[in-house]
Amino acid sequence: MAVQPLTEQEIEERLPALPGWRVEEDRLTRSYRLPSHAVAAALVADVARVQDELDHHSDLTLGYNTVALSVNTHSVGGRITELDFALARRVEESAGLHGAS
Repeated sequence: MAVQPLTEQEIEERLPALPGWRVEEDRLTRSYRLPSHAVAAALVADVARVQDELDHHSDLTLGYNTVALSVNTHSVGGRITELDFALARRVEESAGLHGAS
């Protein structure tokens, strides 16, 4: 089954389950603060692994003690899909294990 863009209502219904995530310019976005730069880098490595598992990749930025993500689905014209929410849920799990806030 082909991936379909979510409606604004579907997006709004899913967002409360992902605290800290928001929609910016047709992308799901989130920034995390971590205990150290090394821990932030470890989170990036974990997110990269998850992205490969899902075969769905975000823009991922490593800063000093921070990690930022921005994702949408290119194959549907850069809109938000369930794939983006699946990735966000997996990132949340990993971020929690790294002490992200």
